[in-house]
Amino acid sequence: MADRSFLDWPFLTPDHKAHALALDDWAGGLGTIDHHDTDAACRALVAKLGADGWLMPSAIDPRAPAPLDVRTLCLTRETLARHDGLADFAFAMQGLGTGALSLFGTPAQQAEWLPLTRTGRAISAFALTEPQSGSDVANSTMTARDDGDAWVLDGEKTWISNGGIADVYTLFARTGEEPGARGLSAFVVPADTPGLEVAERLEVIAPHPLARLRFGGVRLPKSALIGAPGQGFRIAMSVLDVFRTTVAAAALGFARRALDEAIARVTTRQVQGAPLADLQLVQGQIAEMALRVDAAALLVYRAAWAKDSGAPRVTREAAMAKLFATDEAQKVIDAAVQLHGGDGVRVGETVERLYREIRALRIYEGASDVQKVIIARQTLASA
Repeated sequence: MADRSFLDWPFLTPDHKAHALALDDWAGGLGTIDHHDTDAACRALVAKLGADGWLMPSAIDPRAPAPLDVRTLCLTRETLARHDGLADFAFAMQGLGTGALSLFGTPAQQAEWLPLTRTGRAISAFALTEPQSGSDVANSTMTARDDGDAWVLDGEKTWISNGGIADVYTLFARTGEEPGARGLSAFVVPADTPGLEVAERLEVIAPHPLARLRFGGVRLPKSALIGAPGQGFRIAMSVLDVFRTTVAAAALGFARRALDEAIARVTTRQVQGAPLADLQLVQGQIAEMALRVDAAALLVYRAAWAKDSGAPRVTREAAMAKLFATDEAQKVIDAAVQLHGGDGVRVGETVERLYREIRALRIYEGASDVQKVIIARQTLASA
């Protein structure tokens, strides 16, 4: 059984613990998820998560007294990731894809989309990255031109999760109020809008629905604007402030599963008549893995607790959690593969799947090197 002692840490409440335990039981009944047809798997997972009520935390209710609970988001992602990476992906994208609507959308936008996404009847996506700008969001070149009664979108987005299967996209484009970051705006774009084309489906080492999208003269009503013109960068960063911490939580879930698999291996595998776990070198590896897991968990739930406690921005804390948890999870999983020997690289083994799944988390929503820049700037600014 996975270690659950962290659920009693002071960062978390009894309600958080109950949520995590109930979700763990639910996820245990998912059975084997088909990773060969990721589109179908993700559609089915979103529908099941929504039907059983687990998507409710992903679509923030702005009318609630406490509309945002990052600890619940993190616990959900950690738990689902420990069971299966696609289950985590299905949950996470519903939150990231509608985060801008939840936090900044008009009542009409929220009424149209949030009831659908939080019940799994619509799939959402977050369209920020572009072929040329990558992590440099401020240099986005996609344009949204004011054409009287409409906005006209032209350009491309790439590496868009849920691209090709989403029903709605939150999209960021340059409206040109000012140069750089202050000239971006956010829009809600239904997937069936004329001129929106799935230009390419992207295949990666751990299969997920990903696509490059092309926008050729896409006309949107003025009501598609989220927030005010020129607020797009601030909106995007506010959403990432929340969900960057949850990426760290997903990495933590992968790491916990790898540690569990490693413990099961070394306590049952015999070498010269004794379990592998009797070897001091193996004990040293297990100790380092456990240390990395707990240290990552402390950073993850500190960042989530800080946001839930009213901190207006947790940019530094979220960046630290994301950087450390993803990098350390990679090390934990690599150690688990090593302890499995040849079985560790055999297709179909749990640790082999984890090895492929963890790598992307050190890149998306801000690569590790970008997190270092953020941490350094925040630290220097407060000195």
